[in-house]
Amino acid sequence: MKETRNLKQKYIQFLTILLPILVTQVTMSLMTFFDTTMSGHASPADLAGAAIGSSIWIPVQTGLSGILMGITPIVSQLVGGGQQSKVGYHVLQALWLAVAVSLAVLIAGGLLVSPILNGMQLEPKVHHVAFYFLVALSTGILPLFGYIVIRSFIDSLGQTRVSMLITLVSLPLNVGAGYVLIFGKFGFPRLGGIGSGIATAFTYWCIFLLALGIVHKMQPFAGYGVFRKFHAVSLAKWKELMKIGVPIGFAIFFETAVFAAVTLLMSRFDTLTIAAHQAANNFASTLYMIPLSICLALTILVSFETGAKRPKDAKQYGALGIFTAAGLSLLTAVILMVFREGVAGLYSSDPEVIALISHFLVYAIFFQISDAIATPVQGVLRGYKDVNPGFWITLLAFWVIGLPLGYGLANFTNLGPYGYWIGLISGLGVAAILLLRRLFVIQKRMELRLSA
Repeated sequence: MKETRNLKQKYIQFLTILLPILVTQVTMSLMTFFDTTMSGHASPADLAGAAIGSSIWIPVQTGLSGILMGITPIVSQLVGGGQQSKVGYHVLQALWLAVAVSLAVLIAGGLLVSPILNGMQLEPKVHHVAFYFLVALSTGILPLFGYIVIRSFIDSLGQTRVSMLITLVSLPLNVGAGYVLIFGKFGFPRLGGIGSGIATAFTYWCIFLLALGIVHKMQPFAGYGVFRKFHAVSLAKWKELMKIGVPIGFAIFFETAVFAAVTLLMSRFDTLTIAAHQAANNFASTLYMIPLSICLALTILVSFETGAKRPKDAKQYGALGIFTAAGLSLLTAVILMVFREGVAGLYSSDPEVIALISHFLVYAIFFQISDAIATPVQGVLRGYKDVNPGFWITLLAFWVIGLPLGYGLANFTNLGPYGYWIGLISGLGVAAILLLRRLFVIQKRMELRLSA
């Protein structure tokens, strides 16, 4: 990354950082997309079981990944402030934290997964698939969290193209392994939705080992000496990392967990409705990769400019990113409205399921429009290391407003399962307004402090 002098240079640098991140995020989302679609073509029960398993795992994964991603603004600000010698030590401490987080998740999962699934009163086949999907996935937790730290380090230096290349390598591995294990090809047993869990864990190991080798051997990463010198665990440094990472992680957790809660609450509906909801949710998650990628790019760029004490440049990057996200969301909304039946057909060949998915996708359109504002704004705030308000706003929007409203609409009106989506759309709209207000306050405060 380098200092920019005008809006044209900023937009070029913004796109240079953003596009590889977008390819990376879309590719990672496509892994879930292919796993979901292949599980759906195995059977509705396999799709529903994998959906339940994913709904339990994804909030945990994304929330804890958010904690580890706290290393991104730390490294970007160190580089922007010319303190490169401190980077390697911070990254190694983040890797130690990833090991600790992984062990905690494995212990908690061993104690809680069975009681959670037993309390859901699922059909026997769905229960079986969900349980062993999670067991298979657990073997990839350690490499996944390790990769999150390494990737955050790579991206914080502006080298997002490297992360993109690693992820592009992983996609065919994931899809190939999923195809073989889900459908039982080349002499392997037909495992259905459980096979997608095994394939995902296998992919996590591959990308972690590849990223590890790149950071150790390849410039400019090797120059930071992450593994050059052994450093024992520093609880003080963990505290610094978690002071930034925990609010980020919980904000992400509250947003993703609310979808998991909706899926679990919808277990009272039939298997076809659960499967259709999950398919629409999966596609909405794929569209979410656009504002999420912009969010990640803005965190890197705003952190860099803040570290270099250039508040005007940081503010300009924020505006560029937010307006870009809003424009793209309107474009994707039009495309999805026109082609939603074709999208639904990707997930199932059952006409009843296709009709249900198409209906859910209408609500997904409005959800992603609100997301296009709220998510990039959070990225800007993280670049300023202002993370606590985002945590509280997300909690309010989804768990105090969105989920209760959705529950009421789903259970006390004739909207049924679609009521949950209306509640979530309302909550996200509130989050977008409150986050924008917070951003204006922080930017004004930053300008006053540096001009004093």
